[in-house]
Amino acid sequence: MRTMGLDYGTKRIGVAISDPEGTMAHPLDTIEVKDDGSHMACITTIVRDYGITKVVVGLPYNMDGSIGASGEKVIAWSEELKAILDLPVILWDERLTTSEAHDFLLSLNVKGKKRKHIVDKIAAGIILKDYLDSSLP
Repeated sequence: MRTMGLDYGTKRIGVAISDPEGTMAHPLDTIEVKDDGSHMACITTIVRDYGITKVVVGLPYNMDGSIGASGEKVIAWSEELKAILDLPVILWDERLTTSEAHDFLLSLNVKGKKRKHIVDKIAAGIILKDYLDSSLP
């Protein structure tokens, strides 16, 4: 049973998937958000191709634990995603995952445009790994 992790943004969505045992997270892709909604078709294709059974979406809480405007957008988008995929969609605290992803890429000396194109899928991997770790005995 594979789980998908998503780092939703208004420009890009980072995608990660778990291994079949649900113990490791693998950054997979970064999907551009388009006005025509084709990004949802890309997500649907990944779900089908990899046999995804559950989706974890990063929820951007404020540092004080409250949910701001961007968090409200993610909640609404997650409901739309749940209706399209007909799968469980779990919201997961993503505070600081993007900066953790940037720090990781900087430690590997990945800079500029290359980092911009992969940071979202790395963040999705961090979100998914945090979720998977919380589910382990």
